[in-house]
Amino acid sequence: MKGSRPISREVSASLSHHILPNAGTMIGVCVTLVGLVKIVELQIGHSHVDEYAALTALLFLVSALTSYLSMRLAAESQHAARLERIADLCFVAGLLALVGITTLFAYETI
Repeated sequence: MKGSRPISREVSASLSHHILPNAGTMIGVCVTLVGLVKIVELQIGHSHVDEYAALTALLFLVSALTSYLSMRLAAESQHAARLERIADLCFVAGLLALVGITTLFAYETI
């Protein structure tokens, strides 16, 4: 295709450098959510929000680990690119899950 440029590994490598710290931050958000829900459950009764938030934290953990491993591997490695793609997909899935969980919790559905 004329005019289109392939994505360089240099641009892609910077993605892992952004995913890793943000995934760590999002793990902290999920852990905080679990703690707050445990406190609120005393007043509103049992809900599954804490369980879903813990599962979402695992998605962010997979994202952080694969992002870290992709940075540790050689830049030209196919494995590094694949790990970075997994990190990206897990991070976005975790964000979507967290938004879904908080929306359902806000409307007291779960």
